[in-house]
Amino acid sequence: MKSAILLALALALPLCACAQEAPAPNPTETADMKTTGKTPATVFFTHDISPEGLQKAYRALGRPLEGRKVAVKISTGEAGNTHYLKPELIGPLVQSLGGDIVECNTAYGGSRQDTADHRQTIEDHGFNGIATVVILDEFAETEIPCPAGSIHLERDLVGAAFTNYTGFVVLNHFKGHMMGGFGGALKNLSIGVASTAGKARIHSAGKTDKTPECWGMLPPQEDFIESMAEAAGAVVQYMGDRAVYISVMNNLSIDCDCDGHPAKPEMADVGILASLDPVALDAACVALVYASDPKTSASLRERMETRLGPRILDHAEKLGYGQKAFRLVSLDGTEPPSVKRVD
Repeated sequence: MKSAILLALALALPLCACAQEAPAPNPTETADMKTTGKTPATVFFTHDISPEGLQKAYRALGRPLEGRKVAVKISTGEAGNTHYLKPELIGPLVQSLGGDIVECNTAYGGSRQDTADHRQTIEDHGFNGIATVVILDEFAETEIPCPAGSIHLERDLVGAAFTNYTGFVVLNHFKGHMMGGFGGALKNLSIGVASTAGKARIHSAGKTDKTPECWGMLPPQEDFIESMAEAAGAVVQYMGDRAVYISVMNNLSIDCDCDGHPAKPEMADVGILASLDPVALDAACVALVYASDPKTSASLRERMETRLGPRILDHAEKLGYGQKAFRLVSLDGTEPPSVKRVD
């Protein structure tokens, strides 16, 4: 079933994207040059992709979550995928917080739509060895309101156990994505926290909560991207100042961890980024892709542009829960990478 869905999407999505102009990088403005008068959001950066680097990025944010009931939202990765964030990388941070790893079931078949199969994949990928893993929509789902100004979704449908937590680490593996162009913090907040039915709602831009019906009701690509931004905003709005956002830029395939047979990464690993602003965090990751070797980053840039991926940043900023303007602050005692904002 999943193979048929992915084939249909691969054939359909470029047609959606071609109907609209894809965003292109602005070669003249730096990430800090924003005309709104807002102070750019701080995004911390380290080249050190290790448990120590991850903990250093968390501590730099200055928002300690110790003492709370902490959820660490990751993607547990589809069976057959090897690019997801590994337990040996994230385990020390999760354990230092006494946190639960949390996930939701998928909407496309595969090894994680059914709870029993998802549990087996979690075990196979080693996550049970570092923490309790909670599937947020295993028993129920609940609705939370989307931000004012949302045009596709009024309410986001999330795993009900999400509301049991009082502290949140949104821990993202930044990479490409077949439908969204790229997957980072905003995808993890939207598709990642949504229940199976909530995923159908986002993918159909509010037309249905049912699978597999949603795959026959795909909206224009821009509507889907905006729906992701609205769902992410619902989760950010709910979490408030109880959340931190961290992204790891390694294993940079054009395909998501939800793909059991992803393309081989072409880019070199970049580093770990962290921010209190998920929009700025994604914007910084996108900018770092464009600042990378143009030959090795070409496939990922093409994936982001043909799927209109950067438009999620525009809609999220318009909804008011984050901004694209950022400044990189190195945690390595060196100058941060030089980047240009992508519009």
